[in-house]
Amino acid sequence: MLVAIWILEVIHWGSALVGLFAFVHALLQRADAYSAADRKTKPVWMLITGGATLAMALFSVMGPGMIFWVPAMAAALVYIVDVRPKLIEVQRGGSNW
Repeated sequence: MLVAIWILEVIHWGSALVGLFAFVHALLQRADAYSAADRKTKPVWMLITGGATLAMALFSVMGPGMIFWVPAMAAALVYIVDVRPKLIEVQRGGSNW
């Protein structure tokens, strides 16, 4: 049982680091890149990723706080797997394929 609790704590704090990565990446991107990538604005994504990071840091993977943790993790992952690659592509000048 102690190992399971330790694993959940690692997931909890690891997810907060994922959210922090998404927030910092959103912060460092040019504002015009978001509209060029046809995504929400920079302030919106900073709010989403910042709120997700806060929720993942405050609420645990286990217990009633999970109702906040799951959507927060989903929001951070949406930024990482959808928005981030588009921003990188736009800022590099698009694909030359």
